[in-house]
Amino acid sequence: KLHLCFSLQLTFIYLIFSSTTAPPTVRIIHSGHACNVEEERYTERVYTIREGETLELACLVSGHPRPQIRWTKTAGSASDRFQDSSVFNETLRITRIQRLQGGRYYCKAENGLGSPAIKSIRVDVYYLDDPIVTVHQSIGEAKEQFYYERTVFLRCMANSNPPVRYSWRRGQEFLSQGSDKGVEIYEPFFTQLQGETKILKLKNLRPQDYANYSCIASVRNVCGIANKNVLFKLSNKTASPTIKLLVEDPIVVNPGQTVTLVCVTSGGDPTPTLTWVHSADELPKKSVLNGGTLTLPAISIEEAGVYSCVASNNVGNPAKKSTTIVVRGLKKGRFWITPDPYHNDDNIQIGREVKISCQVEATPPEELLFSWLKNGRSLRSSERMVITHTDPEVQPGTTNLDIIDLKFTDFGTYTCVAVLKNGGIPEISIDVNISSTTVPPELTVPRDKSPLVVQEGDTVELQCLVSGKPKPIILWSRADKEVPMPDGGLQTESYDGALRIVNVSREMTGTYRCATSQYNGFNVKPREALVELTVQYPPAVEPLFTEIRQGLGRAFTLNCRMLRAHPSKVLKYEWKLGTRLLTMGQLDQRDETDYHVRALNREGYGEYTCEVTNEAGAGACRFLVTGRAYAPEFYYDTYSALWQNRPRVYGFKLQWTQQNPLSVDRIVAYRLGIKQTGQSRWWEQEIPMEGAIAKGELITHNLTELIKPEAYLVRLTPITRFGEGDSTDRTIRYSAPVNPHLREFQCSFEDEAVCMFTQDKTDDFDWTRHSAATRDTKYTPNTGPSSDRVGSKQGFYMYIETSRPRLEGEKARLLTPTFNVAPKSPYGTVTSSPTYCFGFYYHMYGKHIGALNAYLRQKAQSGADSSVWTLVGNQGDRWKQAKVNIHPTASFQLVLEGIRGPGIEGDIAIDDVTIEEGECKDPPPNNLRSLSPPTAHHIWQFLVTLTLVFVGHQR
Repeated sequence: KLHLCFSLQLTFIYLIFSSTTAPPTVRIIHSGHACNVEEERYTERVYTIREGETLELACLVSGHPRPQIRWTKTAGSASDRFQDSSVFNETLRITRIQRLQGGRYYCKAENGLGSPAIKSIRVDVYYLDDPIVTVHQSIGEAKEQFYYERTVFLRCMANSNPPVRYSWRRGQEFLSQGSDKGVEIYEPFFTQLQGETKILKLKNLRPQDYANYSCIASVRNVCGIANKNVLFKLSNKTASPTIKLLVEDPIVVNPGQTVTLVCVTSGGDPTPTLTWVHSADELPKKSVLNGGTLTLPAISIEEAGVYSCVASNNVGNPAKKSTTIVVRGLKKGRFWITPDPYHNDDNIQIGREVKISCQVEATPPEELLFSWLKNGRSLRSSERMVITHTDPEVQPGTTNLDIIDLKFTDFGTYTCVAVLKNGGIPEISIDVNISSTTVPPELTVPRDKSPLVVQEGDTVELQCLVSGKPKPIILWSRADKEVPMPDGGLQTESYDGALRIVNVSREMTGTYRCATSQYNGFNVKPREALVELTVQYPPAVEPLFTEIRQGLGRAFTLNCRMLRAHPSKVLKYEWKLGTRLLTMGQLDQRDETDYHVRALNREGYGEYTCEVTNEAGAGACRFLVTGRAYAPEFYYDTYSALWQNRPRVYGFKLQWTQQNPLSVDRIVAYRLGIKQTGQSRWWEQEIPMEGAIAKGELITHNLTELIKPEAYLVRLTPITRFGEGDSTDRTIRYSAPVNPHLREFQCSFEDEAVCMFTQDKTDDFDWTRHSAATRDTKYTPNTGPSSDRVGSKQGFYMYIETSRPRLEGEKARLLTPTFNVAPKSPYGTVTSSPTYCFGFYYHMYGKHIGALNAYLRQKAQSGADSSVWTLVGNQGDRWKQAKVNIHPTASFQLVLEGIRGPGIEGDIAIDDVTIEEGECKDPPPNNLRSLSPPTAHHIWQFLVTLTLVFVGHQR
């Protein structure tokens, strides 16, 4: 019963037209606060906006299927990135736009038909920064002070868009070229670094030239940007800044100490501003600034460097003085043993020479001190034990111990100790053992460690065995190509000879070299070995997933292609439907496999899998074979899709085409679901289809009995023998007619646009749109309506508020849209005056009610508006209807005029204004009889009532 009721109430029309597919078209409109919008050549638009405002651009498209929209921006610098990506919706919105975000924006619309439609708009961001005045003397003259009879230049500069104009003022006097013989004003010129500037030249300074100078920067109030100015006071004391640093240079400190740098001004007028800068980077985060004093608490080695104090007062060039902070420290102690350097020996031999070298990085290097110990006792330089602290062949910070004519008694532990003068830094000591067992290294690779074969994603360990005493550090690198190691460097140090790689990838396949380092061991020719690494990985295949839609009884082929694999031989494949094995085989010479289905049956629907396998694993191609119909595509470009059925309801012409209708079985019906937005309950209906639907054919279904001004969510689902297909949703919103025609115009003021009604600019106050739910009646409870015309407290109406400050006799006038009267004769003249019925509901309740008047205003008629209806005084707490015939001869408007009575209880309201072609049917006698509004049963109310009745019968 419910379904039958719904079918009766929600009637439909099913039509098929010719193909409605159309390529996309696009145009760009703007919203928000545009300063100016211009049309340039080739239809490009220029949109001007002030910096900090919100940019809103809307891309209006047409075409079917509904085009996809994408906003992009021309390429720019790294700081000019367009929100890091494209915007895929109709409206582009940038809040607080900045100057770097100006440029050309493109809206691209495509739906797969023809070429994409592209339109662009250039956004010009306007701004004006505060101007800056700098003062300079002519070159070669004294810089300490602006002496009498010296020439100076005042330069004004401000960043802006559009270009700025400058003007100068001395005191209250505006300066212009030629107005003063001692003043020259240079016209603006452009430099790449400073932009557009303007210079004021004061020749041979005179006493009157010592004054206050103002530079006014202006962009002529574009975008409402006000002028900006800056003041500079020029006197006989004006001078460029000079400073002094009350610190040593360099400053040498220990880590953890607090360093204070003091900078003071020694000259300059106006008083200079002091800032500190760090050569390497920004000032440390923990630094403290107090005027010209910079404090660096607990300084670290990383915070060392050059610190500069800069003083600026916009006179001449800034003054700058620097000091270097050196943070003391020792790090990276290393050693190496060089067997007899004169005989190219690799071994230590009795009677030959042995050199032990020790190297340490020190800051500052001149404070580095070395000492040597043998078996814990101090060692001094002698004829056989020669200690040197400088060697031109090695890096600074190196000490050497040469043992000449090595004897058995020289065997022992030698210790190199590095310290800094004055202490404060922990020493570094390095032990080197010289004995009969001290031998150079040997390097080998275990038999089972090369070649190595591993699976992708495993953890692998490459191993080189190193012998010798002492054992040196092993350096790993790629031997087959110049690429970084897994840790990112070109070499990786290993103290045990092993190189561990976590989560090994296929790119790491190749040859690796292990080599002995020449430090922390023997300084001899490096020993090297090679390790081969092979990373196996499962086959990579395509497609990873594909959906195939097919109708019953049709043939199709599935194809799975192997892209790469290691090892690439002995590849097996298996085709499955679900878990059922279909076929299997080997890929010998080919890199792809096919599976053919000659005639699809119901058991053939499902997920097909093709697995290609090697020793490392399997790669899988997956195919979902389904008979689901594709989604419908709503047709958005329908002319007059929305129409008004009765005063409180409206209808909508729903139109769509079917995406790829021939790819699956014939669509036998559509399931239509509809619900009010914000509600949870759906109402559904099936729309049967007769015959096959062709690609691009238009289907039309009329939705009726929709409540104004509610919006509705509509869902459409195609149905085939397979079952339901993909659904498509769209939202239907009520909007007042934009171009009302005269056959039937109706306005109930539910839409904020109030059906294009306007307020008369010549009246005393305005009509107000309100609903009883939001209107505050506590001050005037005995006037005005308690609901709209149909009894809804949420419904809207227009009314005049007569509370203070309104005065008796003041008028509010509301104008309808302008209606055209079509000519009846071929010569453009109206042969007889047409008749229209003008109707509305009014509520005039309260003891102070004034008057409500209706007038006819016609175009090209200079006389006063023609009165067509009037009513005065209290009419009771109820809505009444007025109807009157009008006979316009040209384009016309109706004027509704409310006049305030003698007190505050005089609110007048109107609702449901109608204009219909033809004479009024059953007008109220004398236009005063109240018509009780008929009860409007909506489809949803009817269904709810029917449901309750049905439930009651069941009980």
